[in-house]
Amino acid sequence: MDDDEARVRLLDAAEALFYRYGVQAVGMDRIRAESGVPLKRLYRVFPAKEALVAAYLDRRDQRWTASLRGHVEAAGGEPRGQVLAVFDWLAEWFTEPAFRGCAFLNALGELGDTPAAVDAVVRRHKARLRELLGTLAAAAGAPAGLGAQLMILAEGATAVAALDPGPAPARQARSIAETLLEQAVR
Repeated sequence: MDDDEARVRLLDAAEALFYRYGVQAVGMDRIRAESGVPLKRLYRVFPAKEALVAAYLDRRDQRWTASLRGHVEAAGGEPRGQVLAVFDWLAEWFTEPAFRGCAFLNALGELGDTPAAVDAVVRRHKARLRELLGTLAAAAGAPAGLGAQLMILAEGATAVAALDPGPAPARQARSIAETLLEQAVR
């Protein structure tokens, strides 16, 4: 096993364990056991748990954002429909059996005095989502501030769904987003 294969195995194990049980509850030894990567190689690839957590979140950001963007693009070219497609995608995500809320905010909340590398990944993820929503809202003819409001709707729906998984929070947020869009473009 080379370092690249070890990295993939470690990230796969970290993603499954951290998202399900939490960053603090999962030690490096459990990651090692789950991944099958020898301890010496684990620490060569990720010298500290902070580096593994940041890499796990970075990879999750890339996958999560690509999936969301793909769904929005598949919704077609109509800008208003693309904005609403964000909330349709959230509804699907909230019904996944392994859904546990926002991995980024979960990690941030768990770690308290958040390590800089982890904080940077979380902030970058949220900035990308805010930027996407702002771009979609602008394309729909809405004023600049609507993207920030849509961000609050998406984040709020995610927080509510973490407590009570299912599509309802996303559907309610979608309805509010639809109203905001109608008012904004008048």
